[in-house]
Amino acid sequence: MPVLAMAFLSKAVQPWNPANLDAVVDEAAAFNREVGVTGVLLFDGVHFLQYLEGPEAGLDVAFARVQRSPHHLGPQELGRGRAGGRLVPDWPMRWLLADPTQLRRVINADWSAEGPVWGERPSSDDALGLLQAYLKPFVSTQSLT
Repeated sequence: MPVLAMAFLSKAVQPWNPANLDAVVDEAAAFNREVGVTGVLLFDGVHFLQYLEGPEAGLDVAFARVQRSPHHLGPQELGRGRAGGRLVPDWPMRWLLADPTQLRRVINADWSAEGPVWGERPSSDDALGLLQAYLKPFVSTQSLT
């Protein structure tokens, strides 16, 4: 079964607190396990950048769930494509507090699919390359190769 990946941007409903976000992410992780999706949520206190990977049907239902969520305002897809592998295979969902400047850089990067496999050779200039560099301290090196 091919692995697809997608990324989307949304605004967080305010006010937020870490305990509530932990609970929301725990619920998302339980749901994602059921549909074969892994992912990460980067959050700067205002914006969410969520990266999901898994089978197409799993991505579709996970994103539809986010679109109905009372925690996300205006989710918009940034990019989607067939992935060469999973960036975060051990994370059904995890959130990381992001530096707003670094997050904005990832958000504004090129999320278009390049070639037959999205992110097959991420560079430091494209969105997946920036995301991969951002995640490197948090995940095992085998996951990012």
